Amino acid sequence: MAKTWKIEPTDSLRVREGFRLADVDTSATPGFNGDKKYGVQALESGAEQLSAMQEKLFASSRGAGGTRSVLLVLQAMDTAGKGGIVRHVVGAVDPQGIRHKAFKAPTEEELAHDFLWRVRREAPTPGMMGVFDRSHYEDVLIGKVRELASLDEIERRYGAIQEFERELVDAGTVIVKVMLHISYDEQKRRLADRLDRPDKFWKFNPGDIDERNLWSDYQNAYEIALQRTSTDDSPWFVVPADRKWYARVAVQRLLVDALSGLDLAWPPADFDVDLQKVRLAAS
Repeated sequence: MAKTWKIEPTDSLRVREGFRLADVDTSATPGFNGDKKYGVQALESGAEQLSAMQEKLFASSRGAGGTRSVLLVLQAMDTAGKGGIVRHVVGAVDPQGIRHKAFKAPTEEELAHDFLWRVRREAPTPGMMGVFDRSHYEDVLIGKVRELASLDEIERRYGAIQEFERELVDAGTVIVKVMLHISYDEQKRRLADRLDRPDKFWKFNPGDIDERNLWSDYQNAYEIALQRTSTDDSPWFVVPADRKWYARVAVQRLLVDALSGLDLAWPPADFDVDLQKVRLAAS
C-alpha cells in the first residue's frame, strides 16, 4: 500500500493560533493520499495496528506497572458521526481495555457538584483507552448557547477545563480531542435519511431540529471553546466529517499516533519460562 498520509493529521488537523472554524472545508480530506476506496482499505489495515498497540497499553499496566492511558474526546453537532467512530475505530480493539462514557444531561446529584465532578470519575485508569462521547465541553457549548450558566461561569469553566486536562496529562494520560465538523447541509441530509428509514427512527430526536435552528450560535461557541482550550499538551483536532470514511481513518490515525508516542513494552514474565515449558511438555 502506498504512503497513506501526505501530511499527518496531527499536523493538518490541529487547532493553532488564529484558528477559524469557518475556514475548515467539511467535505475536504486534508493530508490523505487517496479516495474513499483507499480510505476504507486504510481503515481496515490500520485496525490491526491500533488493536495491537492498545493491547500493549492494557498489558503494560497489568504486568509492568505501567501508568499510561489514552482519552479520546469526541465532540460534534448531531449526526456528525461520533457513533461511527466508536463502532468502526474504537470497536476494532479489545473491549476489556476500553472505558466508554456518553455524557447526557446531568442528574440532580451531578448538578449539586461542580461540572467536572462527574467527569473526573470517568477518567481512564492506567492501561485503559477512555472514550468520552460528548464530554465536559458540553458545559461550555450547550451551556453557553442555551444560557444554562452565566457568562462569568462559562469563562471560569474554560480555565477549569485546562487545569483538569493538565492534571490528566501530568498523571500519564494522552488526550486526543476531536471535533467532527459537519456542514449545515450535510446534517440536513442525514436527518432526512433518519426520517426516511424505519431502521433509523430510533436515532432521530425531534430536539435535534431545535438545536439545528441554533446552528450559528453553536458554531460560535465551538470556535471559542477550541481557541480557548487547545494547548500544547492537549490540542484540539478538527476533523472534516461530511465524508464519514475520512473522519474514521483520520481519528484512527490520531489514536495510533498517540499510542506510538508512549514507548510501550510488553510486561516480562513473572515466572520461570523454561520451567513452565518443561512442565507443559510433561503434562
